[in-house]
Amino acid sequence: MGQPESGKISKITSLTPGKNGAIRRGTPAAVSETKPALKISGIACGCGSCDTETPKQELPPSEPKLTTAINCGCDSCDDEQKEQKADTQPSVSVGAISCSCDSCDDSHESVTSEEKQSLLTSNQKLVLAGIFAIAAEAIDWFSVSEWLAAFFALIAVALSGVTTYKKGWQALRRFDPNMHALMSIAVTGAFLIGQWPEAAMVMVLFNIAEFLESKSLERARNAIQELMTLTPEQALVQQSDNTWKELYINTVGVNQVIRIKPGVRIPLDGTVIRGSSSVDQAPITGESLPAEKNEGDLVYAGTINQQGSFDYRVTATTQNTLLARIIHSVEEAQGKRAPIQRLVDRFARIYTPIILIIAVLVALVPPLFFAAPWFEWLYKALVLLVIGCPCALVLSTPVAIVTALSVAARHGILIKGGHYLELGRKLQVLALDKTGTITTGKPELTDMIPLADTNIAECQQIAVALALHSEHPVSRTIVRAYPETADLSVQDITSLTGAGIQGVIAGETFRLISPKAFAANNALTAQVAQPISQYEAQGKTVVLLVKADTPLALFAVADTIKASSQQAITELHHLHIHTVMLTGDNAHTANRIATQAGIDQVYSNQLPEDKLNQIDTMSKHQIVGMVGDGINDAPALARASIGFAMGGMGSDTAIETADIALMDDDLRKVPLFVRLSQATWRNILQNITVALGIKAGFLLATLLGFGTLWMAVFADMGTSLLVVANAMRLLRFK
Repeated sequence: MGQPESGKISKITSLTPGKNGAIRRGTPAAVSETKPALKISGIACGCGSCDTETPKQELPPSEPKLTTAINCGCDSCDDEQKEQKADTQPSVSVGAISCSCDSCDDSHESVTSEEKQSLLTSNQKLVLAGIFAIAAEAIDWFSVSEWLAAFFALIAVALSGVTTYKKGWQALRRFDPNMHALMSIAVTGAFLIGQWPEAAMVMVLFNIAEFLESKSLERARNAIQELMTLTPEQALVQQSDNTWKELYINTVGVNQVIRIKPGVRIPLDGTVIRGSSSVDQAPITGESLPAEKNEGDLVYAGTINQQGSFDYRVTATTQNTLLARIIHSVEEAQGKRAPIQRLVDRFARIYTPIILIIAVLVALVPPLFFAAPWFEWLYKALVLLVIGCPCALVLSTPVAIVTALSVAARHGILIKGGHYLELGRKLQVLALDKTGTITTGKPELTDMIPLADTNIAECQQIAVALALHSEHPVSRTIVRAYPETADLSVQDITSLTGAGIQGVIAGETFRLISPKAFAANNALTAQVAQPISQYEAQGKTVVLLVKADTPLALFAVADTIKASSQQAITELHHLHIHTVMLTGDNAHTANRIATQAGIDQVYSNQLPEDKLNQIDTMSKHQIVGMVGDGINDAPALARASIGFAMGGMGSDTAIETADIALMDDDLRKVPLFVRLSQATWRNILQNITVALGIKAGFLLATLLGFGTLWMAVFADMGTSLLVVANAMRLLRFK
């Protein structure tokens, strides 16, 4: 095995079992007796200044392990550097993930310790910095006091810019100029020419953009913690003397038998050996309707039993269940995501050293080799540095990004980092979950046909009367479909486990029953069998209303497509984005929905790891997005270049794992995001072009002997104002 990748956690080991023996989050300070501590080994800082090595800590094979890949959150590491490989392997707690290398100027540990010692949190400091920066601008605008404006600006930079200066210094020390180095030079240059309010505002805007992006790590960590709570703490396990006893699930082994009662979550994977029921598998497979479980069928940890009761034989321990594999997949996918290097960072590696080299050459070459006056050429070098002061360049990206983020939020699109705006325009493939994403996620009654010479209204009334006494989703759908139906009195109600419900109305016995259960004891005539086959081929769920042994009516239920889905797919195709459906549902249902929506490609019967593998394969050569709403979508959302979660109906895990949340569950927001990304990219390029063009003109004037310090100030301030004004045009985006 090679060294772990930077920013990845190679092990999570439960040091202290909790009350239920399951893995729970520990605290950095101490571990209580009822909550286990999580020891995380193998997280490595990727910054270039870390050259220390921490020995690997091998743990006993008997202790439970989980492999993770949460990126390093230390403040002295650049985003792209966190993804690089390193040889360090510090140990940290999950409550305070950070790099513990010794050679990063102690900035990794100092951030946390300084915040503890400070009266203000980093967020509070940023808010105060913004207030002081605005105050400095106002004082300067109304010419109240230059010294007071400078004082307020210094306070704003001190509150928000210390970490930026540290990162910038480390980058310059490594001869690797990045965004932080560019920002440090920009603010320092603004100070040198007396533009105090401008320096403060640039620093505050930059740190707001950085703050928005820093939330991704925290959300990923929360997503994993939520997944760990899906299974129950204990299970009812059969003992060797055939008695039943509640045991912690981490003590249950393969081949032991567990009894599941109605309404409880299934603790471990296994195979049904006695009894039958319907199981809500939506947390794992995303299916909109419960799956019928009989002897020999598989059940999964984290799914929810409905009305029946059954016994099943365990096939996987806590570390090997499908749910555990989902957790592992989310963590691993987070670490596999390719680094997104921001535009200005890339440009800074060229621009910053060029300006510095030119300034040094202007200051030294003429006096040393041509006997030119030192003062004159030092002055020109200073003017050149001021002209080259990259305030406008630094503003070109953050102002456009922050403006675009606010525009997106106004449209109900919450974006967790500016770099996703830069990437969105490159989207080539969009994979979509079916249930709750393309469809409503709520079954609807689509068809009702009489099967005998009966009154339709009477059949509806009887069906509703029976369905009112069942909690099955199909029954609830029938009740919803006929809200005005008069209630009938039903006696001798019997739940037919895994089959339906039976009751006596006006002395006659009626049943709402599945075709499979009815056919087990009765022959289906062609009149009945033909519509059943037709509707089931369309992916619909069918129930029969039966009087004695005579079918009276057929009811077909299906998850229906959202009104906005077809338009969204059409808009995506106009943007030349290939669409793919990844669903845990059967092929009939998947193909029916895909045809209605106009989706290009369909993969059905997909478990979470199958979805992840499909995204992984597609991502090798293309920029792939994934839209989902369930826990079963979390691994694919984490692995995709851009993950979109349905923010209204979506699970917390999906929302926290994804990069973008669509708050009103409208798929049309995805093409809107792509168009916004394209507009933002154009705006950034315009800003950079304007900034470079103006500065190049003044630079030429300086070299020809026409440049003055005041011209440099005008070039710097004027360009910055133009850049800000151009970025504000994004507010008109619709």
